[in-house]
Amino acid sequence: MSFDFQKMFAGKTVVLLGAGISNMPLAKVLIEAGAHLIVRDRKELQALGEAGKCLRDMGAKMILGEDYLENIKGDFLFRSPGFRPDLPQLLQAQDRGCIITSEMEMFLDYAPCPVVGVTGSDGKSTTTTLISKILEGLGPADRRVFLGGNIGEPLLHRINDMQPSDAVAAELSSFQLMSINTAPTVAVIKNVTPNHLNWHTGMDEYIEAKAKILAGCHRAVLNYDDSVCRTLGETCSAPVVWFSRSPIPQPFLQTQAGGVYPKDGRVTLYDSKAGREYPLFDADVILLVGAHNLENYSTAVAAVWALTDSDPSALAQAAEHVAKTFGGVRHRMELVRELGGVRYYNSSIDSSPTRTAAAISAHTCPIRIICGGYDKQIPFAPLARALISHGNIKTVVLTGATMEKIKAAILEEPGFAASGIELLCKPDFTEAVRAAASSAQPGDAVLLSPACASFDAFANFEKRGERFCEIVNSL
Repeated sequence: MSFDFQKMFAGKTVVLLGAGISNMPLAKVLIEAGAHLIVRDRKELQALGEAGKCLRDMGAKMILGEDYLENIKGDFLFRSPGFRPDLPQLLQAQDRGCIITSEMEMFLDYAPCPVVGVTGSDGKSTTTTLISKILEGLGPADRRVFLGGNIGEPLLHRINDMQPSDAVAAELSSFQLMSINTAPTVAVIKNVTPNHLNWHTGMDEYIEAKAKILAGCHRAVLNYDDSVCRTLGETCSAPVVWFSRSPIPQPFLQTQAGGVYPKDGRVTLYDSKAGREYPLFDADVILLVGAHNLENYSTAVAAVWALTDSDPSALAQAAEHVAKTFGGVRHRMELVRELGGVRYYNSSIDSSPTRTAAAISAHTCPIRIICGGYDKQIPFAPLARALISHGNIKTVVLTGATMEKIKAAILEEPGFAASGIELLCKPDFTEAVRAAASSAQPGDAVLLSPACASFDAFANFEKRGERFCEIVNSL
């Protein structure tokens, strides 16, 4: 039975918390369903730009400014992911009878087709995209694959387009998972490392949020190399398919659902039920560079197999085609241009030290790297270690709100003095990019890999990456 927006929301007062552009599709379907829509946001109308104008023109009531959270009343409230579900004003609204939910929470509750949900500290976007592409290639012909969630496109407004034969690949952040009641069909956890500790109360809550994806899933896909994932796997009630950057011991896999890992140069599937390995495709055909992308493929293959139980030969054919043709997610190790023998890479999506460590590991040439941005209250010692131990980092240009914190971590790291790394501080982003470019020599790579979120200077990582591309293309 299809999700009936009109039956659920007609005549109801619905509060949309946050007037960002990602909420526009939901606002539109709510108004079309006959809801009385109220949009609350801290920003004033002018600051909301086109999104604010569209909402006003659609007939939404706008409550804006510093007091936007006060005295919330309504039948439903959709919480944008950036708002904690335990905000006192939301709890007060709940006490008044308002149903507190979120776009993703309601989508998972009513999704008419299987959902593969992907979370983790790093690698979510690429892995989720790979899952969608492999599913598209695998068939059957009547299966449509919807890609969305935290990766960019909301999903609830498309729910009536979906059929039971379709599938969804959804990237899920810890913010979205905090309040979900229904797990995806297949739950994937890429890894769990410190992140968003400015928003979560601490690492325990962050892990707890990630773990919610497992509660009630049909199958789990977990990282054998990650200690948190190993611990979660011990208590997971669903069958677990493991993935790894190296072969997983078969005695371990014999008690599990299976595993996917590189072996003898091939991405390999172990089916525990059949008790055998299936070499799928050569790892060196993967167009995306870096060991982290080999891991992303292992994860995606494991997730697709966990969902479909596909014949290994069909799975191999679909995955190999994607490996040979997929050039990557925008803003993720994106080659912007080559100028004067220097290659410029936009990896603005790298919002944590572990992402940046993976990005630099993919390069063997000398690197001039740009780091820094919004402060998520995460430690930068791992970033400093990765930069200094790499051996080919020639210049580090620091910028943004975390500039001084990263500088301190680098200066405190043993080995910095002997590393010969040039350390530059440029508060202005444009000047930071130009400084990295000026320091580069033919054969070098200039890499934007901030290890931080963008919100100190940009609306999102996409805007930061676009600005980087503009600057590079103007050189």
